[in-house]
Amino acid sequence: MTLEESAVIDRQRAKHLVAGIFTPGKIIAVHLSYESRATQRGRRPAAPSYFLKPVSSVASSGSTIERPRGTELLSYEGEVALVIGAPARNISMDDAWSHVAWVTAANDWGLYDLRVNDKGSNVRNKGRDGYTPLGPQLIDARRIDPATLRIRTWQNGQLVQNDTTAAMIFPLAQLVADLSQHFTLETGDVILTGTPAGSSVAQPGDVVEVEVDAPAAEGAPSSGRLVTQVVEGPGSFDPALGSLPSVDDRQREEAWGSRAAAGLPDQPATSPLSPELRAKLMEAPVAGLSQALRKRGLDNVCIDGVHPIRPGIKLVGTAKTLRFVPNREDLFRGHGGGYNAQKRAFDAVAPGEVIVIEARGERGSGTLGDVLALRAKAREAAGIVTDGGVRDFATVAEIDIPVFSQGGHPAVLGRRHVPWEIDVAVACGGATVLPGDVIVGDDDGVIVIPATLAEEVADAALAQETEDAWVAEQVAAGHPVDGLFPMNAEWRARYEEMRGSAKE
Repeated sequence: MTLEESAVIDRQRAKHLVAGIFTPGKIIAVHLSYESRATQRGRRPAAPSYFLKPVSSVASSGSTIERPRGTELLSYEGEVALVIGAPARNISMDDAWSHVAWVTAANDWGLYDLRVNDKGSNVRNKGRDGYTPLGPQLIDARRIDPATLRIRTWQNGQLVQNDTTAAMIFPLAQLVADLSQHFTLETGDVILTGTPAGSSVAQPGDVVEVEVDAPAAEGAPSSGRLVTQVVEGPGSFDPALGSLPSVDDRQREEAWGSRAAAGLPDQPATSPLSPELRAKLMEAPVAGLSQALRKRGLDNVCIDGVHPIRPGIKLVGTAKTLRFVPNREDLFRGHGGGYNAQKRAFDAVAPGEVIVIEARGERGSGTLGDVLALRAKAREAAGIVTDGGVRDFATVAEIDIPVFSQGGHPAVLGRRHVPWEIDVAVACGGATVLPGDVIVGDDDGVIVIPATLAEEVADAALAQETEDAWVAEQVAAGHPVDGLFPMNAEWRARYEEMRGSAKE
């Protein structure tokens, strides 16, 4: 049998596999592949990454999909599906498209209520029965340019996704070639190539349609509309068996596509410190800032018990908060794994922000280690403050980012803590910290400054530093401290006279 004859047989077999309900050998899906989606998510991958979906998740056009009772974030994702026509192993990009037999529409449904527990595998959130409808028609891959495919999605008749494969971060051929260097792509295997911006949440009763076409190709071939209706299903999740559904505002935002679409209020603005104010705070000692705040009636602003991981470092930034609650095994199963609050905080910290962790002063486990410290540094965070322990203490100390903690501890997070939520008021070292508060640290410790007072107390602390330096000179010259520290009226007059002379 010639190679050409073998290819024809493989294509015929692939088409047979796609007839009616798909029965591929495996389904491989891409996490993030469109520029529009990357912009929406605020992160752009350097290389494609993947997850597997079970064959039992496959459904045909006209099927229904269940949203379990008690859950809220069933999200659709219109995608281009590639059907492998000839086995591919260690192939080049130039050769990759010749191994694709057919193109069709797919809807990569996911239940975000289970997403955080999957650690990127998407097994539970995207692997449920009926969560991969495919079809209804096939487009011959030989008839089209893979860079000219169009993907559109409608929700209840309204167009919500409209993009083309020309706008992908990774070309379709790259995805095929990349996967082939890790394992054999076999005839009938399906690659779900990612979704553009516009995917959102569907409710029971909604109808979602997806279509892939090639408008520029002869005859404008189309997959036809892949139709799925959402229905409410049973919601019996046994906590004794595994993770329970759980959601937070981050998952709502990503499932709906934006905070506004999810009905969430805008996040409070955390205006970055101006370069001038940052420079003042870098110069002002924490002791002086503490004194200035106390004069303004704020005495409970010190984060007690924390020390710099390296002596001599200075920390200035605005707070991004992360809260841990005491470990409870059932809660850790639902919140400790997957893309949990701890990972989200370190992935989302902005340049100039300080991650402030509430660990209740519990030093019996680490609250971060070297990987998360590196992530914070890569995000250009200003530093990290935790009233708990730090794993990989010596390694973290070598990373060029200010870290203040209770000290080192080898144990992992789950020994004492459950990562619970981010961007909320926290209690760190006995001090209340709000997102956006100004955080300053040095060898004396760490202090919290309300953003509205930062400029005022910085100026006051620097003025006090100048005064204290002059007092120190007088003491060094032999004057007694009585009446000089603090200054009485006579010494105050001398000091003001000195200042006046210095200004002339």
